[in-house]
Amino acid sequence: MPKTAVIQTRIDPKVKIKAQKILSKLNISMSEAISLFLTQVSLYNGIPFEIKIPNKLTEETMLKSERGKELHEVSDTKELFKELNN
Repeated sequence: MPKTAVIQTRIDPKVKIKAQKILSKLNISMSEAISLFLTQVSLYNGIPFEIKIPNKLTEETMLKSERGKELHEVSDTKELFKELNN
């Protein structure tokens, strides 16, 4: 089926740039990513992932993580699994 429909949208430039960098690493164009998303919407008959607002603790933890604060580091995966099993 030929691709002839056009979608035009406005988005925060910072979001676009960040997404383009990620998609570039995956060797996927913005157009292909949008097409993949819309195909999944069509197949799932809705948004293909859960959308929810994080609770206060989750939101605070995510913000701290983005700022590099209160992160727990381990030297390797062996150490990580050792800690997780205790």
